[in-house]
Amino acid sequence: MGRSSSDSPTSGAMQPQPIHHPEIPREAIVFSHPSEEEFARILDFYGVSWRYEPTTFPLRWDEKGHVIEAFTPDFYLVEHDLYIELTTLRQKLVRMKHRKIRRLQEVYPWVRIRLWDRHDVVRLLERYGMAERSVALVGKEAIENGHPNAE
Repeated sequence: MGRSSSDSPTSGAMQPQPIHHPEIPREAIVFSHPSEEEFARILDFYGVSWRYEPTTFPLRWDEKGHVIEAFTPDFYLVEHDLYIELTTLRQKLVRMKHRKIRRLQEVYPWVRIRLWDRHDVVRLLERYGMAERSVALVGKEAIENGHPNAE
């Protein structure tokens, strides 16, 4: 990729460590996309304990051990010890997220993570009788339709 990088944080002397972030109170969370906000509502409704972006996983380092690539999954389901990444935008982003998740599993093989793409989120909405809301919650259209927290 043109950039000189290492697969380990230093010359192999230390194990890579995830970076744990402080828990954010539910009312202070600013979701990046409306699908994340709806997913959180569903989890709340069913009493599933979750955290939003609680951990960053360094994935690649430069020769000096500085992190040059990292990944922060969207949700952590506490009782299930499972990270969930929601990606409902462009297919290119899905491919990039798949690459990052493969790398995460190489570096942190004990971490359980699942990628939910646009189709998975639409199926979830259909399952809970919210199929008509998919335009407002999935993909670029959701952002264009005025979600205040989306970029």
